[in-house]
Amino acid sequence: MNKLKSCFLSAVFALMLQAPLFAQGTVVDYYGQLSVKGNYIMSQYGDTVQLRGMSLFWSQWMGQYYTPEAIKWLRDDWKCTVVRAAMGVESGGYLTNPDAEKAKVIKVVDAAIALGIYVIIDYHSHEAHTNPEPAKKFFSEMAEKYGKYPNVFYEIYNEPLKEPNWSKDLKPYADTIIKAIRQYDPDNIVIVGTRQWSQMVNEAAQDKIKDPNTVYTLHYYATTHRKWLRDEAKRAMDNGIALFVSEYGTCEASGDGKLEYKETQLWYDFMDKYKISWCNWSVADKEETSAALKPGASGTGGWTDEQITESGKVVKKELLLKNTPIFALQRKPVKKAKAPKENKKK
Repeated sequence: MNKLKSCFLSAVFALMLQAPLFAQGTVVDYYGQLSVKGNYIMSQYGDTVQLRGMSLFWSQWMGQYYTPEAIKWLRDDWKCTVVRAAMGVESGGYLTNPDAEKAKVIKVVDAAIALGIYVIIDYHSHEAHTNPEPAKKFFSEMAEKYGKYPNVFYEIYNEPLKEPNWSKDLKPYADTIIKAIRQYDPDNIVIVGTRQWSQMVNEAAQDKIKDPNTVYTLHYYATTHRKWLRDEAKRAMDNGIALFVSEYGTCEASGDGKLEYKETQLWYDFMDKYKISWCNWSVADKEETSAALKPGASGTGGWTDEQITESGKVVKKELLLKNTPIFALQRKPVKKAKAPKENKKK
């Protein structure tokens, strides 16, 4: 009898130790369905949301990191609340091998949903508006597949080049792709690229997309893009749009060169002030400054300090400092799938 009682008490004690895990839920449980209001991304419960995480590298060149294990490591060890799957489009990417590149993205999105973090489906292109049909097809498929999950963002155009016109070229492309997405997903947030490698956000702010759950992409590299680009961002926000820094680097715009500590911190301060979400470029072991990992780092996580680059250490420190408290927040978990809606296919 005493032995039975002892076993019972041990089982109860074990459950008590696990109880906080069940009560806490996940980041997506905490924030739920996101939406856009003015300059901000808002949670399902009215909180202002600032997500911070990592972007994967071009899928066709660094596909080894498109694994559930790597995504789990980024959540657990780096405290990422969002990851970005940068599906390469040109240069041997989706246009050449659609099934293979799409499969990599699906693997990342499925992992993020299972782990309870947010994920950006990024159409990583510099010329998408010149060939919109593949993008339309891709995002229709992604929206039909993932539209019921609150985890997903759709980044429909990574970095338009300098030459296109916002109102004549880029906005019509965005309207077309957003319409394709909204056939299946009426409310997950769309991230729209802006002219000149996603820097000219104030142009977009003066001719806004009508879709209410749209944010605009601002990309910077700290050594190259300084106060002038922060001023451009502030003008855009003053004109009423929300920004998402879906890609940034601590170095020069080439992805290489000098790591600029002071400007990196100034950008962190700016994004914190205005609650701008961000993803760092990138989870890669390429021999360049912006890569977070040193050559040979595993595709399944488990990276030691010796395997993380100087840029990776700077970014990871910021993630741990700012995101660790988020993982300690508690709220009753929400359903992972949104309620069915009439304009969605079942």
